[in-house]
Formats: sequence, structure tokens, C-alpha cells
Amino acid sequence: MKTILLTGGSSGIGKATAELFNQRGWQVFELSRSGKSYDGIIHVDCDVTDEQSVLSAVSEVLRQTDHLDVIFSNAGMGISGAIEYTKTDDARRQMDVNFFGAFTLTKVVLPQLREQGGGRIIFTSSVAAVLAVPYQAFYSASKAAINAFALALQNEVRPFGVKVSVLMPGDVATGFTGARIKEQQGEDVYTHAKQAVEAMERDEREGMTPQEIAKLVYHIATTRHPRPEYVGGTIYKIFYILNTLLPKRLVNWIEGKMYS
Repeated sequence: MKTILLTGGSSGIGKATAELFNQRGWQVFELSRSGKSYDGIIHVDCDVTDEQSVLSAVSEVLRQTDHLDVIFSNAGMGISGAIEYTKTDDARRQMDVNFFGAFTLTKVVLPQLREQGGGRIIFTSSVAAVLAVPYQAFYSASKAAINAFALALQNEVRPFGVKVSVLMPGDVATGFTGARIKEQQGEDVYTHAKQAVEAMERDEREGMTPQEIAKLVYHIATTRHPRPEYVGGTIYKIFYILNTLLPKRLVNWIEGKMYS
């Protein structure tokens, strides 16, 4: 039986992924702060911002299995608001969960992957990593950091048979939208901020289902030669390609007009 360990599996993309892999006969370990075991999916309490918590959770998983085929680093959160008025603690929290949480998980699982001679690590990034969204600067920055981290990691772990990919979904309809921390201070100065965030959240609520993204995770996990980067959603693939072809100044101007 193949095994997947994933974070952020109590809702949204993580939950849909856990359920899909379970349906297809995988042993699934779901790590989160608020999940629970059900229907063959094994929950382990874990806070990705606490290294000792991650160490304990992975140790518990390895007590129940002797191998990890796929690691899906998916835990994340979002904040929005004008950069000038964003609280420093909120910005740090954004990076701590999205980037340093992924780093900590990677650091903890790598000894097992090296020892067993390989495995796969998949990170949830975002199209916002390459098309930075105004009034969501720190979320975009955290995902851009994930992309760079994953590329560097792939070259470090290639000799050990470990394959690394990032998945960049576009808008997905999950509880992530409602859980976003919104900084409303400064909206009288940055008069487009409220409208921009509302437009972004409307797009999210009308976006893809988490089940669609879960199918892409499964493809990345099982294809023989996974690519370094994947984009979720046809329209977002077009945006991603245009970003590589058009002048950066033009792309960034268009992005700004979309949220003004």
C-alpha cells in the first residue's frame, strides 16, 4: 500500500486530496490542528509553525508505517490589505504558516525519504506566486518563496531519488476565503483596496472545486516524470504562459487594472 502524508487536510484542497487518495487505495495520514480520523484517513495533530509538533507528528506516522511515498505540503492561510497598513505580526504569521511551515515539514521528512531511497514532495503554491495580487502582497510573497524553495530543493535532493513539484491553483472555492485575515485600516487612503479584495473573493467563491485540484495532485503523485511546476485551471495556464511571453511591466499593469 502506498502512503501519503499531507498537511492542511481538515478542509478544502487537503481534505479533498485525502479522500481521493483514500478512495484509490492509499494509506492516508492527515496532519492538521483541527482534523479527525474518519473512513480510513488517519488524523495526527500537528501545527506546522511548531517544529516540535511537526517532529512529533511525523514520528507518530512513522510508528505506523515504514515508508512515505508522497508528502503533500498544503497547510496555508491568507491575509489581505494594503502593504502600508498591514500589521507586522500578521505578515510574519503569513510567512510562518505558508513558507516556514513547508520548510519545517520538508526538513523533518527528508531523512526518511533519503533512507528509503526516494519519494515525492508536492507543495501547494498559487498562481499568485507569479502573478502577484495587489492587496494580497504577503500571500503572493509566501507562495513565490515556495516556488524558489522547491526549485532549489529539487537540485539538492535529486541524488537521493526525491522528486519535487509545486502546484499553483487558480481560484478554488473553499473555506480559505472566509478564513482570510482582512486588514481594513487604510481603505480610506487606498480607495481601491476593498473593491479589489471583494472582486478577488468573488472569483474564489466561483472558482474550481477542491476535488478538481485533488485530481491534479494525484496525477503529480503518480506520473512517472513529474514537472517542477503545475498550474490548476485552464484559464490560469493561459495567464501563466502569457506571463512568460509578455513584458513584465505590461503583465503587472494588466494585473493592477483587474483589481482597480
